[in-house]
Amino acid sequence: MKNILIVDDEKAIRNTLKEVLVFENYSVDSAESGFAGLDLLDQKKYDLVFCDIKMPKMDGIEFLEFIQKKHPEIPVIMISGHGNIDTAVESLKKGAYDYIQKPLDLNRILVSVRNAFDKDEILKENKVLRKKIKSKGNDKIIGESDAILKIKKMIDKVAETDARVLITGANGAGKELVAKQLHEKSNRNKAPFIEVNCAAIPSELIESELFGHEKGSFTSAHKQKPGQFEKANGGTLFLDEIGDMSASAQAKVLRALQENKIIRVGGEKQLNVDVRVIAATNKNLQKEIENGNFREDLFHRLNVIPIHVPSLNERKEDIPILANYFLDLICKEQGISKKKIDSSAMDKLKKINWTGNIRELRNIIERLIILCDDEITSKDIANYSNNKLG
Repeated sequence: MKNILIVDDEKAIRNTLKEVLVFENYSVDSAESGFAGLDLLDQKKYDLVFCDIKMPKMDGIEFLEFIQKKHPEIPVIMISGHGNIDTAVESLKKGAYDYIQKPLDLNRILVSVRNAFDKDEILKENKVLRKKIKSKGNDKIIGESDAILKIKKMIDKVAETDARVLITGANGAGKELVAKQLHEKSNRNKAPFIEVNCAAIPSELIESELFGHEKGSFTSAHKQKPGQFEKANGGTLFLDEIGDMSASAQAKVLRALQENKIIRVGGEKQLNVDVRVIAATNKNLQKEIENGNFREDLFHRLNVIPIHVPSLNERKEDIPILANYFLDLICKEQGISKKKIDSSAMDKLKKINWTGNIRELRNIIERLIILCDDEITSKDIANYSNNKLG
């Protein structure tokens, strides 16, 4: 529900506006002065503000200027019974979303409110899209080693199918990048890519997270909630660290994969889902099966196409390509001119025992960029790489 604040010294205007907006299912608060309005803005998040221009002590233009400084994201609709063209132009120049004269036309009010919220949604969508575009280049699999070329070929072969893929490899090796590439190159790439880190969700909540829940199904289930299977419908669901999933959740995932149907926690109705499942783990699932920690039937359902991502120690010939890639990427992100790594420094990077894999290499390159001069030397590597040189 959207929250709206009305700031007007006339009680009749406040009450009339509130009555109309509440009828339209908005949550509405009101304040009789600019100062009272600013107090409310400090206490609660509002999606829209109505503000009268002519008010004692603090007029509407002053109030608008305060909002623009502290809450520039909130659209403000100015209202006035003493307005003229100059007042309207001034308020719009200072950042108001709209200007409406009294006596208030209620249809005009509602149209302005809806337009303000539509614009806000568009701005949010644009922000998300810009973020996606900015991060899209970061999803590439970097490297030319035989192992990486083999993975890239496998992705090209498998991506356009709906075959399930099980990605194995150490933490930080790049399993998530493989999953994202499988999605991006698939026919599902316009639908959602939903990631669930099974190790990060408590066992008692994993079923609700995956399958959703009905209102009242447990103590904190105050409303119905769709699960990640539903959210990924038509797209790809990436189950990261699936080796850490509880036995109960494993059974339900198996049923969902067999039937392409799910049931929310506390529900009875079966919901059809069209989801491609990609799983990843840093564990040896065969050993987990032997130890009774993982279902063998689920393993075989997931392991249609196995892809193993090698550790960085297994593909050290890719270190120069990766180091230069991160150098370029991080310098752009930090807004600084690109730095260089001299040949002796690159040799030192190849001798490090990379227990943290690609993630660790990226972190060290970022540290070197921040702490070193224009050219990174072997001495810098020795000083800033946690003394892990061989």
